[in-house]
Amino acid sequence: MRAAVFEEFKGEIVIKDVPSPTPENHGVVLEIKATGMCLSDWHAWQGHDEDIILPHVPGHELAGEIVAVGKDVRNFKVGDRVTVPFVGGCGKCYECHSGNHQVCDNQSQPGFTHWGSFAQYMQLNFADINLVKLPQEISNETACILGCRFITSFRAVVEQGNIKGGEFVAVHGCGGVGLSAIMIASAMGAQVIAVDINDKTLQLAKDLGAVATVNGKTSADVVGEVKELTKGGAHVSLDALGSQITCFNSISNLRKRGKHVQVGLMAGDHKHPQVPMDKIIANELEVLGSHGMQAYKYAEILEMIRVGTLAPQKLLDRSISLEESIELLPQMNQYKSSGITVINSF
Repeated sequence: MRAAVFEEFKGEIVIKDVPSPTPENHGVVLEIKATGMCLSDWHAWQGHDEDIILPHVPGHELAGEIVAVGKDVRNFKVGDRVTVPFVGGCGKCYECHSGNHQVCDNQSQPGFTHWGSFAQYMQLNFADINLVKLPQEISNETACILGCRFITSFRAVVEQGNIKGGEFVAVHGCGGVGLSAIMIASAMGAQVIAVDINDKTLQLAKDLGAVATVNGKTSADVVGEVKELTKGGAHVSLDALGSQITCFNSISNLRKRGKHVQVGLMAGDHKHPQVPMDKIIANELEVLGSHGMQAYKYAEILEMIRVGTLAPQKLLDRSISLEESIELLPQMNQYKSSGITVINSF
């Protein structure tokens, strides 16, 4: 099969023929139909994830068709169109038994713990608890968007943020995660303030439901502007980028007893950011992480997409080939796109 492969971190990415996978007894092999390009793929190429063993194939947002099934798989068959969350559970540990597969003690992550979806075919394990069947109405391109950014944002907003209609929500960083969060929070009835450094992206944020925007590049006081727009501070604030600055601002712009949700990956030099702990204590702020979403929770999202309450396809910026991806991946940290890029030609 053809795959995008790198043999050293920050090294050349090439398209080459590699052996096609076979399924484990509890797993499947997918023919990849579409896969999203995410900043986390850039982090993988940089070597920010200790699970990666070289040589490596990145990619973790995917939609595909099952072409081979292990003998112990009960709920899926050849020909099923499926997607997966970017965190897969083992089904055996305490966290999985409690329903929290997204923090499984033995979790697998395509494109990190094993080869990912920048390839014609891909192996996935523990299929019965990790795969999600796709309705006919949802295209492969829309479905692959869900696997990381959209489901992570959904859980961050709905479960972790517990957002109520009418509340003020600040979203710092309007890439795929942030724009997803804006769309979801707006659909839940929240008043969303979008913060980014790109005017084009901020306009897209408004198109997706943000009631106001703040340009962090030109603003003299991002926190002050958000507090003014939210009449004293956000009820919930998300760092959807993952940087020292956005994390600090997201916590600082909360009102008393507000809630910060860290969604953006903190890696490299941003792994251990400074936080305003004095404000966290004095104002009884909550600080939460959000790490993907369980496969069995997809039903609500899929239904909201089916009836039109959510429209993740609006986040699509462009579709490209696998060949084009090897030039784009090293540039993912430059934030040139105002939407999501999808590979759908292999």
